[in-house]
Amino acid sequence: MGSASKTWTKAAGAVAASAALVMPLTVSPAGAATAAAQLSGGWAPFDRCPVDAPAMLAADGDTDVPLCVTSTSPNGTIKLGNTEATTGSTNLQFGVIQHPAQGTYTVVPPPEGSLVSGRTTIPGGLLGIMCPSDVPVVTAVCGQITNATLNKVTATVESAGTPTDFSLVAGISSGPIVTLPVKIRLDNPLLGSKCYIGSNSNPVVLHPGNLSMPSLAVSRFNGDGTDNPDEGSLIQFALSGAGQGDNRFSVPKATGCGLGGLLSWAIDLKVGLPAAAGTSNLVLNDARTSTMGLTAPGLSVPDAGKEFAESWHSSVQ
Repeated sequence: MGSASKTWTKAAGAVAASAALVMPLTVSPAGAATAAAQLSGGWAPFDRCPVDAPAMLAADGDTDVPLCVTSTSPNGTIKLGNTEATTGSTNLQFGVIQHPAQGTYTVVPPPEGSLVSGRTTIPGGLLGIMCPSDVPVVTAVCGQITNATLNKVTATVESAGTPTDFSLVAGISSGPIVTLPVKIRLDNPLLGSKCYIGSNSNPVVLHPGNLSMPSLAVSRFNGDGTDNPDEGSLIQFALSGAGQGDNRFSVPKATGCGLGGLLSWAIDLKVGLPAAAGTSNLVLNDARTSTMGLTAPGLSVPDAGKEFAESWHSSVQ
């Protein structure tokens, strides 16, 4: 087994832990390997891994080692300013290029974003967010809320950039594991389709870390994902039972809410935005994370990335 393989074996568990970070995000399906595919066996959790991305395909198995990472959480809570909501099931996926000689790695997200989840319903809806109010423009809007459809507000956290700044040490211990820029879309007929808290240029920047330590299980698979405990060409590190969280992020003002953005300030007033660092909080429960890579990438030089992608495709049902 080459030096790159040894480095992968030692570090993969840490990479997996560093990936146990999920936020409720919604993305559109992308093509090829980034679209949600039906995969078999050990590959099943990695249905959006960007194995066909140029950087992944170019990984030689020596200076660059390709990995796939996925992490899920069944639920959690997020507090922004004065408002708290629960999160639904969430999923984070991306590729990682490990650089053994430098002890660093690069995240390769799917083209349409790394994170996926269902929408979260805001308690109290629009009435709870900004009504009642004595301000005429808001009072007029609140008077239009005559049924549950007009009152219902859902929040969807979307990617506002590529995750960066992974820390392998923090992934298996404590401290910030990754920098995760996001923005939060608020959906309601009266708020319009462009109502956001945060933006690509001014995102909510999360730095989640471990709230508890995960349990680790190691498995080996053939290229098509079938079990092969002794001689499998793929190795998977699975972490479970880890909570993740962050309470140090700041939250910017809302923008684009209502006709001409006229209702953005009302949401800011009710929610308490902008919110300084330390006034908001994220908790994600029972994160389950898996990392898949070649068992001995040094044996696949210089075509490790291509072989890795071929293995992924061989498991597509």
